[in-house]
Amino acid sequence: MSENPEVKRLKENESHQVFWKQWGPYLSERQWGTVREDYSEKGTPWEYFPHDHARSRAYRWGEDGIAGISDIRQQLCFSVALWNLKDPILKERLFGLTGTEGNHGEDVKELYYYLDNTPSHSYMKYLYKYPQESFPYEELVDVNNRRSKKEGEYELLDTGIFETGRYFDVMVEYAKKSPTDLYIRITVTNHGDEPAPLVVLPTLWFRNTWSFEKGLAKPEIRVKDLETVPFLEAAHHQLGTYHLTSHHVCEVLVTENETNTERLYQVPNPTPFVKDAFHEVFINGDRHLLQGNLRGTKASMVHDLMILPGQSSEIWLRLSDHFPGEFDLAEAQRVLQQQLHEADRFYDTIHPPTASEAEKQLQRQAFASLLWNKQYYHYEVERWLEGDVGQPKPPAQRRHGRNADWEHLFNRDILYMPDKWEYPWYASWDLAFQCIPLAMIDPGDAKKQLLLFLREWYMHPSGQIPAYEWALGDTNPPVHAWACLKVFQMDRERNGRADTDFLKRAFHKLLLNFTWWVNRKDVDGHNIFQGGFLGLDNIGLFDRSKPLPTGGHLEQADGTSWMAMFALNMMSIALELAKEDLAYEDLASKFFEHFIHISEAFNSYGEEHQIQLWDNEDKFFYDAIHHDDGRVEKVSIRSFVGLIPLFAVAVFDEEILSKCTGFAKRLKWFQQNRASLNKCLLVEETDGQGSMMLSLVNSDRLRHLLDKLLDENEFLAPGGIRSLSRYHRENPFSMTVGNESYSVAYQPGESEEGLFGGNSNWRGPVWMPVNYLLLDALLQFHHYYGNHLKVSFPTHSEHVLTLSEVAVQLSRRLTSLMLPDVQGKRAVHGSDDRYASDPAFKDLILFYEYFHGDDCRGLGASHQAGWTALAAKLVSDCHPSLEKKPQAEEEA
Repeated sequence: MSENPEVKRLKENESHQVFWKQWGPYLSERQWGTVREDYSEKGTPWEYFPHDHARSRAYRWGEDGIAGISDIRQQLCFSVALWNLKDPILKERLFGLTGTEGNHGEDVKELYYYLDNTPSHSYMKYLYKYPQESFPYEELVDVNNRRSKKEGEYELLDTGIFETGRYFDVMVEYAKKSPTDLYIRITVTNHGDEPAPLVVLPTLWFRNTWSFEKGLAKPEIRVKDLETVPFLEAAHHQLGTYHLTSHHVCEVLVTENETNTERLYQVPNPTPFVKDAFHEVFINGDRHLLQGNLRGTKASMVHDLMILPGQSSEIWLRLSDHFPGEFDLAEAQRVLQQQLHEADRFYDTIHPPTASEAEKQLQRQAFASLLWNKQYYHYEVERWLEGDVGQPKPPAQRRHGRNADWEHLFNRDILYMPDKWEYPWYASWDLAFQCIPLAMIDPGDAKKQLLLFLREWYMHPSGQIPAYEWALGDTNPPVHAWACLKVFQMDRERNGRADTDFLKRAFHKLLLNFTWWVNRKDVDGHNIFQGGFLGLDNIGLFDRSKPLPTGGHLEQADGTSWMAMFALNMMSIALELAKEDLAYEDLASKFFEHFIHISEAFNSYGEEHQIQLWDNEDKFFYDAIHHDDGRVEKVSIRSFVGLIPLFAVAVFDEEILSKCTGFAKRLKWFQQNRASLNKCLLVEETDGQGSMMLSLVNSDRLRHLLDKLLDENEFLAPGGIRSLSRYHRENPFSMTVGNESYSVAYQPGESEEGLFGGNSNWRGPVWMPVNYLLLDALLQFHHYYGNHLKVSFPTHSEHVLTLSEVAVQLSRRLTSLMLPDVQGKRAVHGSDDRYASDPAFKDLILFYEYFHGDDCRGLGASHQAGWTALAAKLVSDCHPSLEKKPQAEEEA
């Protein structure tokens, strides 16, 4: 069998033979309102750079657009702009509400879908739905401003603008003939009942670097003629020369990617050729503004369409570093069909053979969303703090504000975003989960992404991994080691070889990160960790990244559990490496001892211990407030915080113990000489199996936790495991501090308070990343206990399952969020029937940030195919009996 073409492309790219990823979907969907572009006095990016400025102000650190692509350094960009002859502005970028405008934080207010993408971006497909009536910008802002946090978000579909069917489907496809030669098809379909006009503006522009980099040569786009058809020639001193050609005769407009100072600051422009000149031409009717201008840094090929009802029009273009010649439509069609066929062939090797068509579709769109959320990300903190030559100086307060102690950070890479509109910046723990589905299709890129965050220009000299742009120094859960180990194992299983070089490079830097955690997050030095925020936003009474209103500090069940998991992950990595180099045995023993010290403190018994996180009455783990006077007050909230101890589990088979004899002896010594270890049953050994398990919870506590975990009146939801027990619906937890009252109640939907901006809620909804970690832990427990441990699923039912069977059932609940039921409805889309009945909607899937704890509808960011792309992995996990052959064996 011949080698799979997409696999071949990935190998060529990874070995630097052919750079297939030179072009990709690296354009952000929102550059305005980000921290990078914020030069305000008080650090208010949404107000400093609002959507209204985006069309007129040149960006400093990146670009944005609709269905856009760029080269890997984002020197040259391409995207699609639209005008329906009624909108007050050109549709050049996606619109949404800022954190202060939305009643639940940032919120994109558009209909767009990522339908297909390959890891090399040889084929890409994107759908945007554009109303034919005037886009309801003001209505969306006004209604959401009037709504309280107890009300739902007012969405674009709620305005009724799509009720008549008068809208366009704008489908954008890219197909690579070579790494630097792309064909583009834009298909516009009129779903209305009358002929409708549409101006389509495929736009090519250079990112403005010349205004900020002293002495940097300014590139140029020129209008050229090829007989009767004009084309664009874009020349850049580093990138070289590219050409944009159209199959259709069209008008060409050229301007500069320069700020309109007159509109924004009442300072006269030296030239009318500014960034928003196309807006002036169409919206204000100044058709002569750009007449005769044939050179600039931003250009558009204007296609005026009149589309009959139910009909479609196609626009074909070519972006290439080759001199164009006459546009060959037959070749363009052939290349697109070939790349689509090869994409189908590639994904056929990924789908489980027994997966349904709906499951395959879910995987395909999950992978597409993951890959479309790649973005060129540029942020140099030192330069951001100091300002650029020739530009206004940043305010002095910046030196003492956000990210001021991260001057070393120099990011200029292609990274996977959680969501290119709502979260157009990386988040380190999001990335860890993104790399799991990524490893299914492009393990080389997954490994590269994980290593990048450990490099010295990302990682703080102290060893901390940057959290996210809004606050680089915040603390996300330490899941990076888990992700490195998981990607290593998946890569080995798929390709039949162990990349220990990757594991070594990651391990050595993770040593620094582990040391940072030990030194910074254990206030009293007794192996109980605080951690703070830990990515769980408003899961508790207080903002855990700030000092407690009670004074003292919070002893966190989840912070301690994350560290126990981290220690076990590091130990497991060391043991993998010790198979080839016994020098790593000592490090495995070191992390084993770290785990032992954490687990002993975590599971302390007796009156002499101040910290008892396990509640013997409720049979659950809780946080505790450690007051300044030494008192310890339990915070009895049944949340995912008390389930995270399950994540700290590792099982070692006889093979590892027989190879790493020094490590095995150390384990035996602890068993024989540490009575507390045996008392807590932190190490158990099964008779005759020769395997060993390390866990924060013994079998008795495991059963108690599983009782609550699988109880539909507690954590078990129709679509997975809730972040807060439903017990708190009738029994809210409250605490009074001074004159202030704090409470936590079950909230299955959007957050009802403003903690962390109100755009996140861990008080009831289902979150896919922690669900996935839970499934991973259950499989570890099953690997050890096997059929000896069975539980009722759900709790109190007569349906008894092993833990591996429970994991499969939970995987099915999670995938059911996005799979159609017998009526064709997907729970993720809530009560909107058009996603089940309308042919133009029914095959479209949105990947939300989290899901309602009761009715399963999607909530939060609507394109969060950061960690929600885990759905692709969960589909495969629903078919556990099918072990795919290694890729190399398949191709033999």
